[in-house]
Amino acid sequence: MSTPTLADFDDAAATLAGVITRTPIDQSLYLSELLGVPVHLKLENLQRTGSFKIRGATYRLSRLTAAERARGVVAASAGNHAQGVALAAQQLGIPATIFMPLGVPVPKLLATRGYGADVVLEGATVETPLRLAAEFAQRTGAVLIPPFDHRDVIVGQGTLGLELWDAIPDLDTVIVGIGGGGLIAGVAAAVKARAAAAGRTVRVIGVQAANSAAYPPSLAAGHPLEIPTTPTIADGIAVARPGDIPFEIIRDLVDEVVTVTEDDIARALLTLLERAKQVVEPAGAVGVAAILAGKVTAHGTTATVLSGGNIDPLLLQRVVAHGLAASDRYMTLRIPLPDRPGQLAQVSELLAQAGANVIEVLHTRHGQGLQISEVILQLSVETRGAEHRALVMQTLHDAGFDPEVVED
Repeated sequence: MSTPTLADFDDAAATLAGVITRTPIDQSLYLSELLGVPVHLKLENLQRTGSFKIRGATYRLSRLTAAERARGVVAASAGNHAQGVALAAQQLGIPATIFMPLGVPVPKLLATRGYGADVVLEGATVETPLRLAAEFAQRTGAVLIPPFDHRDVIVGQGTLGLELWDAIPDLDTVIVGIGGGGLIAGVAAAVKARAAAAGRTVRVIGVQAANSAAYPPSLAAGHPLEIPTTPTIADGIAVARPGDIPFEIIRDLVDEVVTVTEDDIARALLTLLERAKQVVEPAGAVGVAAILAGKVTAHGTTATVLSGGNIDPLLLQRVVAHGLAASDRYMTLRIPLPDRPGQLAQVSELLAQAGANVIEVLHTRHGQGLQISEVILQLSVETRGAEHRALVMQTLHDAGFDPEVVED
């Protein structure tokens, strides 16, 4: 397959005009100071349907023939791709059927149905919806819309790269999260084509969640590999095997692929909430996570894509707590105490002296291994960082207590 050209991307941009939102770009002073170069955030979390997926879905559906449109479209997704296909189909008057797993977050399910798609819930993971969607397409003649492994989808996603180039004249580095690879393949092809036309070069860096990073070993092998994955909060980029078409483009055009941990991603979400006032889903924050974790070297004006904002509120609550803990700003302590009056008051006084803010308290006489004369005090406290956390622990130790940090 030939790499998409500027003419392809320009055609897609013209098709998407008036359908998608030309999302804003905001400079992050905090990240700029940290990296030592200007850092811009492409706020694709503010896109229609809450992610970049509407770009590729709309362009792919726009290129269907009248006969194909009459047969309808089908897709399988746990969220963002489902919403993108559903809205694109609604805009173009095409019947859409979306297969989703039973555990899909309620906001994503309601949004997909709200865009008019017929939603079928089946299976514990996305593997079952993928199989059912393929069977549905074969049985009914509906056109299967893949999330990343199609040239039209890649070209549609690449319009984001055109917007970056137009908005940041001195762009040198672009950081993009990678799942199957459709977004970064399109962005890399678009910005590098624009840069070449201007006699310049642009560096493109991909970021994967370490728990689901198929691209580093695949690139080393020279072809897509399927890898075993472990759960990640960045479920939007949890893909076990690279797409065949994106892989070819990424192999040729992406300069580097790095990975980030779950703690890195949680810290990035917290940073975006506090510093940028942006609600971003974990998969959309991996570029910022790479900057915070020191995985990106300063190399001129930099942009990173916040690719989506569709995070379940309950997950957001858990991730924020995890991010605070990963940043040494929150910890839960388990402290055994003798069962006599005044112990809780003494611990509270010590924490107050150390400047720690108590968030939650559990005081119980019931638990494994407790003696009749013992109680357990479990405290969740807010701290100001690693040094303050160490001071709190030392203060309790010096007073004769034996606190244990309860891991998240």
